[in-house]
Amino acid sequence: MADGDKPYRVYKGGRAKGKVPTPPRPERQQQPKSPGSQAAGRPRWGRRAGLTAAALAVLLVAWLAASYLAFRSGVQEANDRLPPAVAASLAPQDGLLLSKPSLILLLGTDGDRTAARADAQRSDSILLVRTDPKRHRIAYLSIPRDLRVEIPGHGTNKINAAFQLGGPALAMRTVTALTGLQANHVAMVDFEDFRTVIDALGGIEVDVPKPILSNRFDCPYATDARCQQWQGWRFAPGKQEMSGKRALIYSRVRENRLDPAENDLTRGERQQAVVEAMTDKIVGPVTFFKLPFIGDDLVKPLATDLSAGQLLQLGWAKFRANPSSALHCRLGGEPQSSGGEAVLIGTEENAATIAMFSGLSAPQPPPPGTTFGAGCVVGRSTG
Repeated sequence: MADGDKPYRVYKGGRAKGKVPTPPRPERQQQPKSPGSQAAGRPRWGRRAGLTAAALAVLLVAWLAASYLAFRSGVQEANDRLPPAVAASLAPQDGLLLSKPSLILLLGTDGDRTAARADAQRSDSILLVRTDPKRHRIAYLSIPRDLRVEIPGHGTNKINAAFQLGGPALAMRTVTALTGLQANHVAMVDFEDFRTVIDALGGIEVDVPKPILSNRFDCPYATDARCQQWQGWRFAPGKQEMSGKRALIYSRVRENRLDPAENDLTRGERQQAVVEAMTDKIVGPVTFFKLPFIGDDLVKPLATDLSAGQLLQLGWAKFRANPSSALHCRLGGEPQSSGGEAVLIGTEENAATIAMFSGLSAPQPPPPGTTFGAGCVVGRSTG
């Protein structure tokens, strides 16, 4: 076959550099994925989050149940410790403590269990607490133990003698006769047992208004010689953490050698501060996580008519109350001597203070220059 007859052309110099051209491949048509297959290819975060939330909810419910059962068990024992005659003399509670005002009488001893006071059954602490949920306010009224009053059926005497003469029922009747206020609830406490509660809470924070050097009592040393050298208990001013023992001592200080003007009314204010600090800690978030372990201990010092549900409502009212609007009141009088004992003779200021405490008039502080004057202040101690 001649060159001109070849069915292809011959290129001289060989083929050109580069890849041999090839025909293009047909494009693949991708099939659209179904929504189900797309979800299957990704981590199911929504489902995992839902399972985690459900597990936490179950754990929270179990924790709440354990907390309530432990707390309720202790409250039932506290209810059993209250004499029936005391519960029968209480005024009915009008509605829930969450929404209606309530008046609670606190009767307690100062924790002095020395031999000299082993037979003394006097109520060394008399405190009325009034809740006002609508105003988010809690009011405190201290009644000095040396206030001379009429004790029903027993003539005139110091008000703290009513407990010894007729138990808590007579003490309640005496407080009602003095103030014209009938309590809806009562709690009898022993400040000595408060040590257990405060220690179970991990201590409390108390704001000490002024420096204190107490008289010598409850010497912490083993020998008399060392106790004679010891000057007394000291408290620096300002906020400070206190253990159960130290809080008890603070509430029992009757004499401040750094301020001779202090008296038994000042001691009542210190007890108010301890009670308020303790209730603040009880309704705090940290205590919630401890409740299954300490719920029973929180009510060991109490004998009360309050049920577990009512105590929880009271705790919520305290939690919602504004500390800056808390009302701190005290009754007072003129110091005199009767039968060789130092007593306070009440004045007209007491009636005005009771009206302030009840929310019927604006609070007024004790008259300036008076040591045992009655009155109320907002947001801080009356001292």
